[in-house]
Amino acid sequence: MQVRASNPLTLAKVSCIVFGIRFMTSFAIGLEDFSSLRQAVPDHVMIGAAIPELLLEDDRVSSLVGREFATITAENEMKPQSLQPRRGQFNWGPADRIIAFAEAHDIVVIGHTLVWHNQSPSWMFEDEQGKPLPREVALQNMKEHITTVMQRYKGKIKGWDVVNEAVPDGPGALRDTPALRAIGDDYVLKAFEFAHEADPDAELYYNDYNIELDYKRDRALALVKRIRDAGLRIDGVGIQGHYLLDQPSIEEIARGIKAYTDAGFRVMITELDVDPLPRQENVGADLSAVERDAADPYREGFPEPMQQKLAERYRSLFEVFLQNPRITRITFWGTTDAYTWLKNFPVRNRTNHPMLWDRKANPKPAYHAVRQTLLKYRDPNQQIVK
Repeated sequence: MQVRASNPLTLAKVSCIVFGIRFMTSFAIGLEDFSSLRQAVPDHVMIGAAIPELLLEDDRVSSLVGREFATITAENEMKPQSLQPRRGQFNWGPADRIIAFAEAHDIVVIGHTLVWHNQSPSWMFEDEQGKPLPREVALQNMKEHITTVMQRYKGKIKGWDVVNEAVPDGPGALRDTPALRAIGDDYVLKAFEFAHEADPDAELYYNDYNIELDYKRDRALALVKRIRDAGLRIDGVGIQGHYLLDQPSIEEIARGIKAYTDAGFRVMITELDVDPLPRQENVGADLSAVERDAADPYREGFPEPMQQKLAERYRSLFEVFLQNPRITRITFWGTTDAYTWLKNFPVRNRTNHPMLWDRKANPKPAYHAVRQTLLKYRDPNQQIVK
């Protein structure tokens, strides 16, 4: 039988086709390996979410959390009021269940928060008449709370927001709080001192809103430098990241983050969301800034043009975050649109759409924008996170 001269070319073509099929199959498998945020994220960043305990009862969303995130923060269950509503009486159950969920899904836990003027029991810093306790009594109350909580979760929590929102929006170095009135302006330093004594291995953070913005940045930067200059452990600055669809500007956010990293601090974006509903002003997370009778334009659904605007806002934010190698964690304050505090802030009972997933836990265009941006900055040689 005579072999035609074209056969070698045909065999070569067949080989190329087979190779191509194998290559495309491998490529498809590779894409699937990066199918979640925690798999797509660059090595130097952890991606996370804040969750309430009740979310664990929602199988769709708890499954989403286990798949998408490498770190979680308890939304309310580790705040002082939740853990110790009455002196010496601790309620560990909800926080323990969050810890157990994290351990079952190989997720890192971040503790939030040890000292805050909101969601804290009055007994810690005030007497029954609401007057400041003597300094030494208030210090002992704060120390006992920090020590008991941190030692219970030692080895189970990577790091703690030690003090939350101590810098005021108006004039002054520190917000006027029960802790400040009882202890004095070194209460922040003492909290960091007590926290390190309680768990020398835990990372310690200062956390606040709008501290990357021009009006507040210098005072917050002075505070974290003061902590560091006192020889106390501070492993990072938590910038909450409660943003609106069109403000603050990307340039101001980037400028603020750079100020902290240039000063030698690591930065964590700790409470990220983007509120697409109208507001009177950008108040970050000032819980006293309640608005009434504001518009609720998307009660019947979130239209496609707004979906794209939200996606583009998230894309722009992640471009800023990922360009700075000293940003080491990005945590969303919530998961789906069904689990967001923005349903009731600054206006109660509005239908909000700030997250990457809708109320049925379906990914929105914003999810795909974030995942694509993560992949853009991911080292192709890095190991896949399972």
